[in-house]
Amino acid sequence: MDFKDRVVVITGASRGIGEATATHFATLGAQVFLAARSADRIGEIATALREQGASAHAVACDVSDPAQVLRLVSEATGKTGRLDLLVNNAGLIDPIALLADSEPQEWARIVDVNLKGVYYGLRYAIPVMVAQGGGTIVNLSSGAATSALEGWSHYCATKAAVMSLTRVADREYRSKGVRVVGLSPGTVATRMQEQIRASGINPVSQLDWSAHIPAEWVANAIAWLATEEADSHLGSDFSLKSNEGRRAAGLPEV
Repeated sequence: MDFKDRVVVITGASRGIGEATATHFATLGAQVFLAARSADRIGEIATALREQGASAHAVACDVSDPAQVLRLVSEATGKTGRLDLLVNNAGLIDPIALLADSEPQEWARIVDVNLKGVYYGLRYAIPVMVAQGGGTIVNLSSGAATSALEGWSHYCATKAAVMSLTRVADREYRSKGVRVVGLSPGTVATRMQEQIRASGINPVSQLDWSAHIPAEWVANAIAWLATEEADSHLGSDFSLKSNEGRRAAGLPEV
């Protein structure tokens, strides 16, 4: 896909995978909309991208609030007339705690962001994409969707639910031109891994920092998933944990 002037909306764009993805698509000529609760931070990123000649917009958005997600989609389509790619990236894992030690309100907050936030993105992006004849939605997934990891009950449960949302959305809307796919990147060198390491609860927290892939690799994989070359993975979680997956996405083997 030629991404020049394509409209790309990325949630959780204030750092990590979201920031790397926004930067990558901006360099490809897309019209990028960065969304996050950190209005100042995404404003700084968007300003820096515009200074480099890119088309970048910052939209403050808490994905746990459906009204704010609707406003995000409406602002992007209002300014450009379309929506070509939505990256449902916003996600939380902290506080990490064993079930009996977890706080119900904090646990529920993870559900509000990781699961409901993805649902809201699907809910408001799909009608736009159907009306314009197509589009792509990439839901950030995780190996936690199919694993049981101590201290991650909230994260494992929400990522498993997002996997089901990806499958259902693909079943309902592929025939109408909407491509929905999940991406399980493996462990990525972001702030989330710092939080995981600090918890010391499960084997993932013991991984050496060198084991984590750069966020820029994930951004490149998202761009590949937005092309027809990745059509065989629609409705599933494409994984970057294997060299086969990395080769398919044009990434280095490790």
